[in-house]
Amino acid sequence: MTLGHALLKAGIGFLFVLQMLPLMIYLERKGSAFIQDRLGPNRAYIPGVGLRLAGVVHTLADVVKLLTKEDLVPKHVNAFHYKLAPALAMFCALAIGAVIPYAHPVSFPDGTVFRVQGIDLDVGILYMLAISSIGVYAVVLAGWASNNKYSQLGGLRASASMISYELSMGLGVIGLLLVYGSVDLNTMVAKQGDLAFGFLPKWGIVVQPIAFLLYCTAAFAETNRNPFDLAEGEAELVAGFHTEYGSFKFALFFMAEYVNIVVQSLVMATMFLGGWQIPGVSHEWLVKPENTALVLKGILGFLAVAGTFIGFRLLAWHKKNRMVWKDERGREGAILAVLLGFGPAITAAAVFLLWTSGLGPSSAAVWTAVIQFLVLVTKALLFCWLFIWVRWTTPRFRYDQLMNLGWRLLLPLGLINVFGTGLLVKAGIL
Repeated sequence: MTLGHALLKAGIGFLFVLQMLPLMIYLERKGSAFIQDRLGPNRAYIPGVGLRLAGVVHTLADVVKLLTKEDLVPKHVNAFHYKLAPALAMFCALAIGAVIPYAHPVSFPDGTVFRVQGIDLDVGILYMLAISSIGVYAVVLAGWASNNKYSQLGGLRASASMISYELSMGLGVIGLLLVYGSVDLNTMVAKQGDLAFGFLPKWGIVVQPIAFLLYCTAAFAETNRNPFDLAEGEAELVAGFHTEYGSFKFALFFMAEYVNIVVQSLVMATMFLGGWQIPGVSHEWLVKPENTALVLKGILGFLAVAGTFIGFRLLAWHKKNRMVWKDERGREGAILAVLLGFGPAITAAAVFLLWTSGLGPSSAAVWTAVIQFLVLVTKALLFCWLFIWVRWTTPRFRYDQLMNLGWRLLLPLGLINVFGTGLLVKAGIL
């Protein structure tokens, strides 16, 4: 493997997930505002320009704030472990994303095969479960090293939650292993391109709906998101395990939570929604140059129509609010309409109309991988929105309810699912 290939694979595993952080923070803020019928962030602006970019500048302001705040280490903490905990949380969150296959391996005419995956492991699912179980040590370590009773209680809650929900998560994965017969994520995605019962895509959510519910519920607990955020319940523990953290170390915990959301969304899209598979479209059909060009032109046409629609909607929003705001935001709607609507629409339409040459085998293979990558990301964004939606619509569980759900409902349900799946596989139904 060349150095360029190695760097590209590293970028696939880490840089893409990091680039999703600003988007997730923006979606969280605007999504919660939409659900609660309020405006959301709209005050921070770029000095000298006056643009608020519909709240995007708030995310940039937070980055500057957290990086420039004084980085204090309280005297009563265990300094080494106190500093290690947030770095460990971020590392574990990013490490899981390294084994996700983002597209079918790209085969070039000279025989070179490039796997669109950070680390190609035959035991990808086992690696994923191992790293996710290690991630809880960051929370436990933060609670213990802070030498604070609220933080210690948060760490203890996180460890108890991990033991409860890792079992359910593992049982959900076992159901998938029985159906697909492999712990390799590439093999699992490839087999989801088959048909179940003769007419449905053999996605995990189709053949293992109970396993999907188990894994999805456990993923909420793993990411410490509402309604399972008992490790940082502010009504009881101030801020839980990160009570003593501020500045950049708090930012690492903050970022690790969103990285976990993105990574778990990618994992669920890979295991339960067919990964990069497009329903009814095989890789062998898509990788043919004429078919790749046809799909790309369809995407360009869709972008042209969607961009035009978005542009007119933003202009209507601009016309409605510019006289109400009576400040720099009066110009913002028109600018956003060009940046997010008409600009992409005109670009897509121009490429569509000026495209005359065909694609070669190499370029078709690369563009096929790009299309499959976009398909996987679209599926993952659906789960990202689910995380946001549940957080802002569901109240937090009590600690005893959290434990009861894990041990008395999800665990027996997982065991029943494994037993039933084994019978169906033995009978040849799955």
